[in-house]
Amino acid sequence: MSSLISRRLIGGVFRFGHLRSLHSSSVWSGKVVQFKLSDIGEGIAEVQLKEWHVKTGDRVSQFDNLCDVQSDKASVTITSRYDGVIKRLYYKVDDVAPVGKALVDIELEGEGEDSAESADDDKSAQSAATDKSKKADGGKSSDEHETSSSFALHSGKVLATPAVRRIAMENKIKLGEVSGSGKNGRVMKEDVLRFLGHIGPAETTSKASDQPRPAFTPLSGQDKTIPIRGYTRIMMKTMTQANTIPHFGYNDEVVVNRLIDLRAQLKKLASEKGTKMSYMPLFIKAASLALTQYPVLNASLDSSLENITYKSAHNICVAMDTPGGLVVPNIKHCEQRNLWEIALELNRLQEAGKRQQLDRNDLADGTFTLSNIGAIGGTYASPVIFPPQVAIGALGKIEVHPRYDNHMQIYPAHIVKVSWAADHRVIDGATMARFSNLWKEYLENPALMIAEMR
Repeated sequence: MSSLISRRLIGGVFRFGHLRSLHSSSVWSGKVVQFKLSDIGEGIAEVQLKEWHVKTGDRVSQFDNLCDVQSDKASVTITSRYDGVIKRLYYKVDDVAPVGKALVDIELEGEGEDSAESADDDKSAQSAATDKSKKADGGKSSDEHETSSSFALHSGKVLATPAVRRIAMENKIKLGEVSGSGKNGRVMKEDVLRFLGHIGPAETTSKASDQPRPAFTPLSGQDKTIPIRGYTRIMMKTMTQANTIPHFGYNDEVVVNRLIDLRAQLKKLASEKGTKMSYMPLFIKAASLALTQYPVLNASLDSSLENITYKSAHNICVAMDTPGGLVVPNIKHCEQRNLWEIALELNRLQEAGKRQQLDRNDLADGTFTLSNIGAIGGTYASPVIFPPQVAIGALGKIEVHPRYDNHMQIYPAHIVKVSWAADHRVIDGATMARFSNLWKEYLENPALMIAEMR
């Protein structure tokens, strides 16, 4: 009978909310739980803790940010699965945290069966996501991994935890009418409160940690040892692997006078599209069009050196210099995107790179790489292939040089120099030269490039 009465009282709380205090002393309230670092997929065994957003004694709610961590492949913000009080932090900034070990202790401020249900559901969801990650590591694509440490339940098309659903039920709100600000449209507690008018519109604030950090300058006469972490660590592994590839180089120069005129026209329209139009989207699209004619440059070689896989998607990587080191995200399906779409995605990746918040999906499955060294300076380079890819190009800065036209008249030519590197086990010099010539023709005659776009 007492169980039945308890359930009826809890049901009354769902409907009216005025009996909340009757079960606030449930067995879940006051319980201290260990919040463990979940498996974030792709075989990642440890992460570096970059920043804490909480301290001991802070009160947190579900989906509140706890800390930022960085693996060899991406940066991730860890969020809370519970309402409660932080009792202990297990790591300091720059410490390495193993997957599966406790990050923080949280004293629950649960509300009876709701808290039990939420905690049990979180464990089930976490277990399912871990199994999913293990399957993905066996050959599935990286986008099958869960990208956050907090797991939400979903009913129909609305993602939300039981606690958020309870708040909606108390206030007779249909979750389908609330705009979710979480991952994949997840409805968060703040979204419901904002829908009710209890809090104001979401504001975007910039943190000091988002700003580029100045390089460390050691004091005179003192040495400093810094552990290799984050993007630098994965690039070290990748470049070590690249050293096993027999490279060959091919250099050329491209007269981009007409391309400059086209970009000037597009730049005026860019603000209306909500983006910036640099030269890179034009270089990228020209490369994609040329790859259609020479697909062997958009391929990969297996580790046994027995099979070549020709990639149908042109996922073109762009090497970026970030506060965390060199990183190479990619723009997916450039063969299907127009110039505006490529520019929008490039700008997004550049901003995420500056904040060191690139997603794993941004870094996975690249098929071909362009590096714009001209943004910093220099003309020719000797780029290193980004395995398992088989080709890469490095673009120098645009310079003005005197050149002769077809009538032997001197004119000012705006020239960009390109340095290609290819895997000589797969690509011969003639193929590389023909690809470069076609890419060059698209850039020197951009009307032809536009005519080839679908």
